[in-house]
Amino acid sequence: MIDLDGKINRKARRPWITQEMINKMDEQRSSRMSTTQKEGKPVEDIRNELERATDKTKKEYIENICDEIMEFQRRGHYDLIYTKTKELSWKEYHGIQNFGIRDKY
Repeated sequence: MIDLDGKINRKARRPWITQEMINKMDEQRSSRMSTTQKEGKPVEDIRNELERATDKTKKEYIENICDEIMEFQRRGHYDLIYTKTKELSWKEYHGIQNFGIRDKY
């Protein structure tokens, strides 16, 4: 998606990733690719800031989902509990799928 300023805005693949984090990832990528490291922040500092921000927001996201699940359990909405739990286990549906080896006979 192209912004009015001409910048390309990428869409986050995970629900806890914010646009600010994506911008920081772009900053890290551009500083890593530049040949002169004299200006701006070192790559390690940017990486550390990004890691702290993603860990914090992921933890908050999971806590919010768990609070919603507990509220659904308190009210007896078991179908909503199932859908929220399914949201947390995204790897099962989006990860690598292994298929069993079949015998040729």
